[in-house]
Amino acid sequence: MKILWLHIVRAYLSLGLFFYFKTIKVVHAENVPKNGAVLFLGNHQNALLDALLIAVKSGRFSYFLTRASVFKKKVIASILKSLLMLPVYRVRDGWSNISKNNSVFSMCANLLNKGEAITVFPEGNHSLKRRVRPLSKGFTRMVFEALQHNPELQVKMLPVGFNYSNPTRFGSSVSLNFGTPILVTSEVIKSVEESTKSLKTKVFNQLCELTTHISEANYENDIKTLNDLQVDFLQPTSVNACIASHFENCKLAKPNRFSIFKSFFKLLLIIHLFPPYLIWKFVIEPKIKEAEFIDTFRFAIAITLVPIYMVIVVVLLSMLSFKLAISWFLFVLGTALFSVKL
Repeated sequence: MKILWLHIVRAYLSLGLFFYFKTIKVVHAENVPKNGAVLFLGNHQNALLDALLIAVKSGRFSYFLTRASVFKKKVIASILKSLLMLPVYRVRDGWSNISKNNSVFSMCANLLNKGEAITVFPEGNHSLKRRVRPLSKGFTRMVFEALQHNPELQVKMLPVGFNYSNPTRFGSSVSLNFGTPILVTSEVIKSVEESTKSLKTKVFNQLCELTTHISEANYENDIKTLNDLQVDFLQPTSVNACIASHFENCKLAKPNRFSIFKSFFKLLLIIHLFPPYLIWKFVIEPKIKEAEFIDTFRFAIAITLVPIYMVIVVVLLSMLSFKLAISWFLFVLGTALFSVKL
């Protein structure tokens, strides 16, 4: 029953992401191990959507370490746990709660020993900045603990680079770049300190290649130059090469010839989905304090309130004419596709 539930949720999320993003490009999906213990390690730009993309596009059912603050309400906690999310505590959650992470890491170690997949965002928090931030050592801790319990275990750490064309705009695009698996066995581990440093370096270096990495020292100037040039952020290799060449060798994004039509269909979509749009624009969006959560909450509205509203309208229109109800439904779906895919 649990597997059926996960398949249903993944299928629904996949449909929602299809209507939400213009394109979702997956690079080197063949690098994802079909079975066995896997640790997905991604840069963290776009809050919950990063996790959802791995859930939908990796081909594996993965457990996710999620900040504990979202587990406060019992109903929400039950739903999140059914979706394989595990709470992890941070300093801001109170020093008294940090010790609870010991049981979480032990649980992760047991899951790896069972050949499960776990997703961790080792930067520790999210940021819209196009750079890889220093990694925490938590992911190495769960690997070491798993190997201590089972020296024969083989864990594959798989770096994942997220690249959004515009992480706060509806109908933007994203590329998901899977790196080269890093095999970790008990033979690889010499001393905990040396091995931790070595594994963090290997993951960090791959992430810097799998996503755009702009040095902190020149960040503001470099990101402005890249935006002015209109580079294609979906191709991090070429963007990083552009930066390395001091912006002399840059591959630009193709201009959208259908931008006027896209805006027209977006306006039509807003008109036909006006109540959910009003709730988003004047109730939900003003309360978002961190820009990294804009996409997450907008997507949540798109897969909850929008379908509910559409069902209500279809039912009401059906009382007048079934053909009218179906026509309206298909028109809205078509308008949504044009407003996103053009």
